[in-house]
Amino acid sequence: MSNEIVNRVSSSPLVTFDLEAYYPEGKRLLLDISPWLLEGIILKEKEFRQYINEHPWEDYKDAFVALHCSTDAIVPGWAFMLVTTKLQPWAAEIVQGDLNLLETVLYKRVIDELDVTGFVNKPVIIKGCSNKPVPANAYLWATNKLQGVAKSVMYGEACSSVPLFKKK
Repeated sequence: MSNEIVNRVSSSPLVTFDLEAYYPEGKRLLLDISPWLLEGIILKEKEFRQYINEHPWEDYKDAFVALHCSTDAIVPGWAFMLVTTKLQPWAAEIVQGDLNLLETVLYKRVIDELDVTGFVNKPVIIKGCSNKPVPANAYLWATNKLQGVAKSVMYGEACSSVPLFKKK
């Protein structure tokens, strides 16, 4: 019997899929349109258009932007569409919603475009911990995408993973 310690994790064929590694780098901005509304709740088209025309849109260069209204105003859809026409030449991505929705949209695109050929017929573990804001849906989409090619899919860390799928 040998007393040699063997790291079975490092010698296994297990491949770690870390969603944090696919984090889309870039500035995230939340653009609140409520200051452009009368008393924060009433959209007056002429004044709204004036605010839009005077706004420094170049500040959003290459940024990921979430458009929202922080008040309970009833804002017609065209208002966000109009703001989008001004952001379009500058922003890298535009969504109507909060920063969580923005992260979700960004990760959806990343996972949809992901090349999974490196995971074909391999046991894959989707890393569970992250220091960056990885939305919950990203884990679902990654599982779905990897399940189509991997030998098996697990969640967590190599030392304590939860099996999710095994190809028959």
